[in-house]
Amino acid sequence: MKALVIISSSDIDKALTGLLWATNALKYKWASDVKVIFFGPIEKELSLGNKRLLDALKNYNIVSNQKTVACKFIAEQNNFLNNLNLISSQMGIDVIYAGNKVAFLLSQGYIPLVF
Repeated sequence: MKALVIISSSDIDKALTGLLWATNALKYKWASDVKVIFFGPIEKELSLGNKRLLDALKNYNIVSNQKTVACKFIAEQNNFLNNLNLISSQMGIDVIYAGNKVAFLLSQGYIPLVF
């Protein structure tokens, strides 16, 4: 199974649950591949450098060999792109227009899990 973990909710506990699942899915081989996309209100918390969120992302990065993605459009529309870009450069997050990426991964058979 290939999983697409979309973390959208600004509720930190929900976001942390998504990152924990993604981390463990790779660590314990519950899925052959896991992609994580921050897509929505949670991006504001990323841009603010929420410590709990960044710590969970660091744990994910330890077991993952790929970058996470955050949606550039959301950040532009909500005026936190500069802060998000700063955090992204430190955390290895690709800030891109994510809608097309989501559509592509779904077309490749990734199963979406939304938190």
